[in-house]
Amino acid sequence: MHEARFYEKLSANQIRCGLCNHHCTIVDTKRGLCGVRENRGGSLFSLVYGKTVAEHIDPIEKKPLFHVLPGSLSYSISTVGCNFKCDHCQNFEISQSPQKGAAEITGHLRTPAEIVAAAEAARCRSISYTYVEPTIFYEFAYDCAVAARQSGLKNVFVSNGYMSPAAGRDLAPVLDGINIDIKAFTEQFYHQVCKARLAPVLDTVRLLHGLGVWVEITTLIIPGLNDSLAELREIARFIYSVDPAMPWHVTAFHPTYKMLDRQPTPASILHKAREIGHEEGLRFVYNGNIPGAGGENTTCPSCGTLLIERLGFKIIDNRLEDGHCPSCKEAIEGVWS
Repeated sequence: MHEARFYEKLSANQIRCGLCNHHCTIVDTKRGLCGVRENRGGSLFSLVYGKTVAEHIDPIEKKPLFHVLPGSLSYSISTVGCNFKCDHCQNFEISQSPQKGAAEITGHLRTPAEIVAAAEAARCRSISYTYVEPTIFYEFAYDCAVAARQSGLKNVFVSNGYMSPAAGRDLAPVLDGINIDIKAFTEQFYHQVCKARLAPVLDTVRLLHGLGVWVEITTLIIPGLNDSLAELREIARFIYSVDPAMPWHVTAFHPTYKMLDRQPTPASILHKAREIGHEEGLRFVYNGNIPGAGGENTTCPSCGTLLIERLGFKIIDNRLEDGHCPSCKEAIEGVWS
């Protein structure tokens, strides 16, 4: 066990967690919605500190992060647990495994130093906190991020964006990049599908961007739920209002978990979403989850020169010159070195 951060004592046996925007009130011996933070005698403890259930070497493009060290490897880690209950979660075996106050918390005990050493041994240039919502293992992620920075590695989160403002401000100084899901643009979708709210996610996008963290956005387009052209246009307009250079990944849904009855997303919808993003003034819009369908390359918004050619998660060619277009010298936003 490891004492948690971001909580306040309400009474002798009741505390309020302030790590994410659920702000769970937790009585003695019980856990928050994430299933991995427990009140024990009036103090809050993380049950997953150092307990990794996944450690993989991934291309950074898999996160997806297209404007962070293209072509590099990222050491990706996760514990069990999540603060969302998404019906379409592709990692539900680990995200939904903990039951409040019941199930054993599984994982292999690791220290931050061991994670950094493993990343260096694998010739990774960053550590990714991913697969479930990494905020729920915040204490371990933060300690790893500090150690990674000291060793010259970058840190990236793949997140649902539901961290509290306090956690976001605390994390920003050691976080280089983050991909945040904007899963839809209605409170109804978030309430019914994720058991959460949209507004705090949008607030997190604004906050972390304002704090200097490189932010990319992903929207998984699910037929019949969040694929209306009007809703996609609203998402694009929101991103533009924060920063037109913020990349938007529109990705294809494949049936999984509790959504086995839904059809996969047709490529035509992805292409239309990409078109909408460009119409609304976004500089970089990418299609994902249908390799070879197009829309994966980075082109110069000024002159149209092909800058980074991709096939799935693989870089075919990178023509950027010190973060600039080689043809017109336009600065291309991102984390390139």
